[in-house]
Amino acid sequence: MTKAEVILAISRKTGLDKEDVKNTLDELFHVIQDAVTANHRVHFSGFGSFSKKKRAKKIGRNISTNTAIVVEEHHIPFFKHSKFFAAKIKAADAV
Repeated sequence: MTKAEVILAISRKTGLDKEDVKNTLDELFHVIQDAVTANHRVHFSGFGSFSKKKRAKKIGRNISTNTAIVVEEHHIPFFKHSKFFAAKIKAADAV
């Protein structure tokens, strides 16, 4: 599903204007990005949480030149699903 499809689905279910839904969704993404960047965890009960995860320094490989390179320690965005969300996906797979 694309962002436009999500906006359309929310608009149809709620009766809200598509532009209002788009602006709200955009602002939600900005709030999550700003919070995670500032080392805060954003938690949605029943859905999951967004946080920042540290990747350790490691040796990688440049496959085009077949040489070893050092990948420095860095942070990546991380999403951890809730148990309820995982159970819902498993139940849908079982059908």
